[in-house]
Amino acid sequence: MPEEKAGIPDFEKPLLKLEAEIEELERLGREEEIDFGAEIKKLKQKHENLQKDIFSTLTPWQKVQLARHPGRPYTLDYINLIFQNFVELHGDRRFGDDPAIVAGFAQLNGEQVMLIGHQKGRDIQEKMLRNFGMPHPEGYRKALRLMKLAERFHLPVVTLVDTPGAYPGIGAEERGQAEAIAVNLQDMSMLEVPIVSIVIGEGGSGGALALAVADVVMMLENSIYSVISPEGCASILFRDPTLASRASEELKLTAQDLKRLGIIDEIIQEPLGGCHRNKEEVAGRIKEKILNSIRELKKISPEKLIEGRYDKFRKMGRFRIKKGGRR
Repeated sequence: MPEEKAGIPDFEKPLLKLEAEIEELERLGREEEIDFGAEIKKLKQKHENLQKDIFSTLTPWQKVQLARHPGRPYTLDYINLIFQNFVELHGDRRFGDDPAIVAGFAQLNGEQVMLIGHQKGRDIQEKMLRNFGMPHPEGYRKALRLMKLAERFHLPVVTLVDTPGAYPGIGAEERGQAEAIAVNLQDMSMLEVPIVSIVIGEGGSGGALALAVADVVMMLENSIYSVISPEGCASILFRDPTLASRASEELKLTAQDLKRLGIIDEIIQEPLGGCHRNKEEVAGRIKEKILNSIRELKKISPEKLIEGRYDKFRKMGRFRIKKGGRR
């Protein structure tokens, strides 16, 4: 698909070229009945070595590009790969439905959960429908309505985070975008059921945090989570959005940085080359992490859950006061 090819990172293109050469030799071998086994073996070894070299030394900006990769699995992909009997629910009971957030009841190995996640869209029609994964206020209000429903039925909440950020349009602001996000942060902190959140792609600002005030917050290895996009940061700090690569270094937005800083609890390893290289493998890892987390969280009383969740987020953003009173 043209949309799939448009966002391929430059550092991945040499791998795609080798893959095309391997496929072409395999095709010729079948059609012409010629044995290209030795040549194919050499190309595959070259591909393997190059892939290891590239993905063992990724920069933060390259990880941003992987998090936005057009082939990366989205929420609906994981729903199909991980969950069973998903029943989507719609609407915020105030304004309307927001397709940028997909939510509903689902089963996970017999465990009933409330599943909520951002959805970006593959082709241009779906991207427009889903608003490129940028929710309006009604999306966050829908999410919170269903979290409250989960609380009523004593069901764990699982959220999959993947958004550039909440939609900043005039209509969204008029309908209370900031208030909708703020209420989610407040009410999620007091929810009496376990909450497990996984950043599967982009974790953009409050638009991501509105689904991520959780007891356990995990990130896929090549996902990102930040208060602002690298381009937005570069525009503000450096007055030049083309310096996004430099901004991504300063933002500390990678899973590895955020684990070290205590913002997230765990990193879920991706297959070599990224999630899009083996969706089933990464889905299996996500499933295992969710089940383990829910199993442990269900042992904790609602009061202790709320207390631990509150303490977890209060500890973030620590600072030191230097001599002389300056921070």
